[in-house]
Amino acid sequence: MTFSWKEKLPEKLQQKITDVEKQISERLSDIDEQVAYNQMRVLECFRKHHVAEEDFAGSTGYGYDDLGRDKLDAIYADYFHTEDAIVRPQLISGTHAITTSLFGILRPEDTLFYLTGMPYDTIQQVIGVVGNEPGNMKDYKIDFDYSPLLDNGEVDFETAGKKLRGNKKIKVVAIQRSRGYALRKSFTVAKIRKMISFVREILPEVVIFIDNCYGEFSEIQEPTEFGADLMAGSLYKNAGAGIAKTGAYIVGKKKLIKQVGNRLNVPGAGKNEGATIGHIRDMYHGFFIAPSVTGDAIKGAIFTSALLEKMNLDVSPKWDEPRTDLVQTVNLGKAQAMIDFCSAIQHYSPVNSFVDPIPSDMDGYEDKEIMASGSFTEGSTIELSSDGPMRAPYTLYIQGGLTYAHVKIAISNAVKETFFQKKIM
Repeated sequence: MTFSWKEKLPEKLQQKITDVEKQISERLSDIDEQVAYNQMRVLECFRKHHVAEEDFAGSTGYGYDDLGRDKLDAIYADYFHTEDAIVRPQLISGTHAITTSLFGILRPEDTLFYLTGMPYDTIQQVIGVVGNEPGNMKDYKIDFDYSPLLDNGEVDFETAGKKLRGNKKIKVVAIQRSRGYALRKSFTVAKIRKMISFVREILPEVVIFIDNCYGEFSEIQEPTEFGADLMAGSLYKNAGAGIAKTGAYIVGKKKLIKQVGNRLNVPGAGKNEGATIGHIRDMYHGFFIAPSVTGDAIKGAIFTSALLEKMNLDVSPKWDEPRTDLVQTVNLGKAQAMIDFCSAIQHYSPVNSFVDPIPSDMDGYEDKEIMASGSFTEGSTIELSSDGPMRAPYTLYIQGGLTYAHVKIAISNAVKETFFQKKIM
């Protein structure tokens, strides 16, 4: 008896997929080695800190004496090579963790400087670059500046250097690892290491902050291993592996984590409060399997890139380029193609597969957005999703995938329904 998951696809598409699977096989083997290395590091952290069943009990109310919570903080700090950490369900997203970090450090008349160009839409709202929400940084008289990227998407070190030397009020220099909704490539850890050294030579005492969303476990090293002072990310991206249902983390120097903890909770209590209730087991479990799930998502992105390139589409990164996060982009060129492809991703999701995505206004974004996200956890982007602003060149941002097999099935059927049935190309 023979069987194939590809049997319902057009023969021409089946052949393209077979060719892609052969083409990327060696690259996938490299990812498997990376997964094993990162898994070893996580396991060593769990063994070192003697994780036990009683650590999963959780706490209520104020969360005093939550030994499991404090141990998880220590594990995160250990893995990311930092002095301290805050891992909490009370941090509701990556944007919340970033905002809490920045507000914990910055004071009126300080300047926040972004080295990696304008940050993405939700952070622009936090800063006050767009919108006029009460409580944004502009409301607190916190200044903002940034260095635009070069045309090739790289940091303009010459312009950035002039700005860093010319503003004595710069308190925090932020580096955004992932591309957000920009067309530039995400920055590898090697490139971030160079940025950190560059900033440190000019402003030795400045706080260097890393937005690490989508980046955890995508390489074998993290930016905090090379001198970053503070870093944040979401638990329903890589670090939670689709198991954690809410939460985020912040890691960094102890004195900075104290300031951030006071901002998250109240001065005096800081990171010593915060009940974990029923979340703590999932947060442990998610972090343990995060290397494997992240690896499958990256393998899915490599497959996606290779197959879409065979469809003569503009993709980034290319299948054989270095990977530093989960995000894969494809320029579909036409609004209808973007809607059709995104709809197919939704239809081949485990949750809400019967729903049709519709371009809509979303809080924090200027253009209408289309989003496919049939995930077990709402908004989870370690699970397969695709989204993007409805503006030329109609770029779809595809990320995540709990299993490599699911990504292959969904993407292949999206290609079938967009390009083979509707004959857009």
